[in-house]
Amino acid sequence: MHRLWISLFLFVLVANSDILLSAESANNGDSVWEIESLEPGNFDYNLNQGKVILNDRFRITFKEQGESVFVIADKGQLDQSTGEIFAEGNVTLQSEDRVFTSDKLYYNFQTRSMQTDNFRAGQAPFFVEGINIKGDANNNEYSAQEVLLTSDDRSDPLIKLRTRSLSISPGKYLEAKGATFYAGNVPIFYFPYFRRRLDQPQNQWSLTPGYRSRYGMFFEGSYNWNLSDRLSGAAHLDYRSLRGLAGGLDVDYDLGLLGQGDASVYILNDRDPQSGARSRSGSTEFTDRTDRHRLNIYHSVNIETNFTAKLLLQDQSDEFMNRDFFESDFRRDPQPQSHIEVAKHWQNFSISLLAQPQVDDFYQTIERLPELRLTGLRQRLGETPIFYESETSIGYFEFSPVVDHSDLSGYEAFRGDTHQQLLLPRNYFNWLNVVPYAGFRFSHYSSRSSHDSDFGQMNDLDRSVFNTGVEFSFKASNTWPDAKLSFLDVDGLRHVMQPMANYVFVPDPNKRPWEIPQFDRELHSLRLRPIDFPDYNSIDTIDSRNVLRIGVRNRLQTKRFGLVDDVLNWELFTDWRLETGIYEDRFNDIYSNLEVKPRSWLLLGSELRYDPNNRLLNESNHTISLLPNNKWSLTLGHRYLRDWAQEELKVRYPYDPFFENVLGEDWRWGNNLLYTRLYYRINEEWGFRMIHQFEASDGTMEEQSYSLYRDFSSVTSALRFRLRDHRAGKNDFSVSLLFSLKAIPRISLGDDSNRLETQLYR
Repeated sequence: MHRLWISLFLFVLVANSDILLSAESANNGDSVWEIESLEPGNFDYNLNQGKVILNDRFRITFKEQGESVFVIADKGQLDQSTGEIFAEGNVTLQSEDRVFTSDKLYYNFQTRSMQTDNFRAGQAPFFVEGINIKGDANNNEYSAQEVLLTSDDRSDPLIKLRTRSLSISPGKYLEAKGATFYAGNVPIFYFPYFRRRLDQPQNQWSLTPGYRSRYGMFFEGSYNWNLSDRLSGAAHLDYRSLRGLAGGLDVDYDLGLLGQGDASVYILNDRDPQSGARSRSGSTEFTDRTDRHRLNIYHSVNIETNFTAKLLLQDQSDEFMNRDFFESDFRRDPQPQSHIEVAKHWQNFSISLLAQPQVDDFYQTIERLPELRLTGLRQRLGETPIFYESETSIGYFEFSPVVDHSDLSGYEAFRGDTHQQLLLPRNYFNWLNVVPYAGFRFSHYSSRSSHDSDFGQMNDLDRSVFNTGVEFSFKASNTWPDAKLSFLDVDGLRHVMQPMANYVFVPDPNKRPWEIPQFDRELHSLRLRPIDFPDYNSIDTIDSRNVLRIGVRNRLQTKRFGLVDDVLNWELFTDWRLETGIYEDRFNDIYSNLEVKPRSWLLLGSELRYDPNNRLLNESNHTISLLPNNKWSLTLGHRYLRDWAQEELKVRYPYDPFFENVLGEDWRWGNNLLYTRLYYRINEEWGFRMIHQFEASDGTMEEQSYSLYRDFSSVTSALRFRLRDHRAGKNDFSVSLLFSLKAIPRISLGDDSNRLETQLYR
């Protein structure tokens, strides 16, 4: 459609053409009117009076302070001086996410007051229709008569509420008088007076029936309650034919100045506690406890703006509790810890007190009883060009192994540690950033242990470490504003390149890692660790270091839908060890992280880790995600991790008691995993999701999940199947049926894709 923009300073009378006027309100320079003819026709504009008579279908948009309101109708009259419009014929009014449709409409763009006859309106998740609506958006209140209210997004709603009069404050409450609840055309219940809060979840029952091989037939029932905007939660009552009856309570609370948090407890009398262990791959461990429970408490309080306190308590009856009944929590955190933390922050410093006890003796823990830490953020020293940062901590630490693992002995010590560092950031040639730095670390260990540990009978000892280094970086960019490629959604290009190099030198400390107790030690990670201080925080594993980290970041950007979007984002890094330590090669693995977005709906991802010394691919992770429309989406992925020998792991992590003592002979590290996720919307009523996870190294389909969705007007349902192959013991088969009100969904859209276990178990 051809559009011609004309200033307010011109008098216009045009017929049989498409016209759009843009003007600033005389009263407010931030207000803009846009008047557009949607059909060949005419309208009259009076320059002196600011009045517009529209004789054919039109759109008027009013923009003010970043917000916009528009009206579409067959014909109407607009008075710009007062902001009033009288519109009739297929009228639509939209403000933010609220939509009104009617035959006739009076609306004031400035006061946001409105009045109309027959109307329909919607603001998800509720939709209404009625007569004689009156409203004032500034006061956020509306009233109407002979209203039908529903959460159905269809013209023939199944579940609805009919009322003589209705008052609505969008986002806050609705109030009805003489209301009748209908299912189809059948009246179910009459409410002389009905009021519902819209700014908080509503009380509701939910029941999920199903079958799972390790549970038998199960029924998971919950009552989600909301007493106020400061107290809500859920009560659970579950029955599993093989495991028995279970119940729990979740509470979310807000105590105002005393803080806010949540608490949950779940208790069951397990008829067959070993059934979960028998279904796990190669598992020889199990619990024989029948009285099983878990308790979680989280509380935080802002004592002052920059003064906070937090409590996290996670207690379980046995190490398999989460794995058997709360697998989503188990996947996020296999060994949950408990702690208390108090922190105070200033502009350049912060201080924190952390206490971390061993609540459950079946989880290996580094107890901090407690640890006090003072951090000096990077800050300038007066008017000098020198910057300073520091980190100091003191505390009593105890390594507490799992109680049943007699091959590990605990150890404990008092440790005081401080690291002080100076930096001199400079810029040369207006493009090269150079940051030389030098630091000193001193640590004191004092043992109170009366028994021998893995580090021998330890006496007081001191360790001192010196570190220095220099970091180089610069950023270069170039633009091609005329570059256009419709196939790749490219509208102009900008390339940003940022090379960097970081040299770190640490001479031999007077005490090597195997001579001191390992509390904050280097644990295994698939990602590239920091090499400089204080980012490298494995305090007790610090050793000599002479290394240069080199890398480059590349970003290729374009404009899509008026916004800057990355077409390519690539990071490439590795470490060149100028001096190699024990068990170290000259070059570290080369890490490559690449994201390519050739179209707005197509995303390609690649993560690679390559060992240049032995010419081995240690890790790769590739994904292809397609989301071309709202009808279907597809994700394909492949994850490869080289199967390292256990002896190789012990060599790489010589100071970690876990790798040194706990791993069994048959412990498996690597994988060659293929996975797919497909969603397809068959029509407006039916949808389907399919998920597969296949381990190619041994030809095992580890997991397959199928979900079938059905839209029943006010209610959506999902029938879900899932099958897991644990390689040893029985396969884990599950089927469940879920119902959810559209107005009060139990899970967010796509949650079953992001968390595969959703609604198959908590």
